[in-house]
Amino acid sequence: MKRLFLTLACLSAFLFATAQENIIESLEQKVPGQGKVTVHQDARIEALIGKARPASVVEGQQVLKAAGYRVQVYAGSNTRQAKNEAHAVAASVKELFPDLLVYTFFTPPRWLCRVGDYRSIEEADAMMRRLRSSGQFKEVSIVRDQINIPL
Repeated sequence: MKRLFLTLACLSAFLFATAQENIIESLEQKVPGQGKVTVHQDARIEALIGKARPASVVEGQQVLKAAGYRVQVYAGSNTRQAKNEAHAVAASVKELFPDLLVYTFFTPPRWLCRVGDYRSIEEADAMMRRLRSSGQFKEVSIVRDQINIPL
């Protein structure tokens, strides 16, 4: 009985290992009782090892999601007034910088307004200085966030 169980366990482990497409998929595999692994990397690396993740579509444009920086121009509470203020700040940013991407969203327990998609902290710092110099925004800071990289 022990040999049968051991043989079945080895066979299932072999089939599980061969079902993986590449190392990234095996690392990100959900296994009960173990932690969760998320790999953030350039899509070109993933293409080199085999299977690239599909690009997502944001506002009709294909983008890759990556770790990066955004400039936060508003953080409020979870009230309707905070929601209106976040959208008002977004409108004033769009008015001053029409080419800048603005993201207004609710992350419990607060409303946030963030701008830009920057790969480096230096790029985000330059935009933060421009926003501060305008004199219209009280609290401007750089935050780590998932950014959209256009293809």
